[in-house]
Amino acid sequence: MGTTTPIETASSPAIDQLVVGSRALRSRLIVGTGKYADYEAMRRCLDASGADAVTVAVRRERLYNEAGQSLLDFIDLDRFTILPNTAGCFSAADAVRVARLGREILSQLGNPGASWVKLEVLGDRRTLLPDPAGTLQATRELVADGFDVLTYTSDDPIAAARLKEAGAVCVMPAGSPIGSGQGVLNPLNISLCLELLKEGDPGYPVIIDAGVGTASDVAVAMELGADGVLLNTGIAGARDPETMAHAMRLACAAGRLAARAGRIPRKRYATASSPWAGAIGAIPGE
Repeated sequence: MGTTTPIETASSPAIDQLVVGSRALRSRLIVGTGKYADYEAMRRCLDASGADAVTVAVRRERLYNEAGQSLLDFIDLDRFTILPNTAGCFSAADAVRVARLGREILSQLGNPGASWVKLEVLGDRRTLLPDPAGTLQATRELVADGFDVLTYTSDDPIAAARLKEAGAVCVMPAGSPIGSGQGVLNPLNISLCLELLKEGDPGYPVIIDAGVGTASDVAVAMELGADGVLLNTGIAGARDPETMAHAMRLACAAGRLAARAGRIPRKRYATASSPWAGAIGAIPGE
């Protein structure tokens, strides 16, 4: 596919920007850079996604492949802001160290994302669920060090609220385990996270991170009221990653518009779309 499918037309409502800390993003979809067959495939998918922020795992990502190609050579730094992440860290100390390393690398590139970080402190290698205590500790340390911290957490509303209190500019509850493709498994908990995090602060950004498998998962997350979605495997692992990137882009926009429009209430019984009164063949008394 050679061209990017537009999500806006002259007659469609504009998608408002996503403000995270000191940054304003045009797209509410943030995408990753891992698991692609090659860097060229990654480049095409980043373009198709419509994102303007991409996340890079500072610890695990190889900046150069076997052919000597640099990952950064395939990311247009004039278009994309790189969001470093601490994927693969299993302690607060390790995550803080990796975050600082990412800041140093990007500051040398002149990338405006140098002072922000997607924080992950994982509890174990099988579930890749966050370590609540380590995550909270690392959030506090990085905030004190001047970072804008976007913190990955479980869908526990109380844990999410504690991270906001610790100074995270954005809390990122998991829809389901990382890379699982299960979508939003517990919509109630996500709704409770949104309620607590936005109480008295409706503009506070909440981004669903992890578990997205297809476009409908993105739409569900946005319709619940999330401000954005971060994903990687759902695109990179698709049979046709570039087409899936287009789909995720459209779903993010559609979900945002649907949330703004407001869905109809769910009802137990049917409600006719047109009135019975005056209908041809109407039964008297109805």
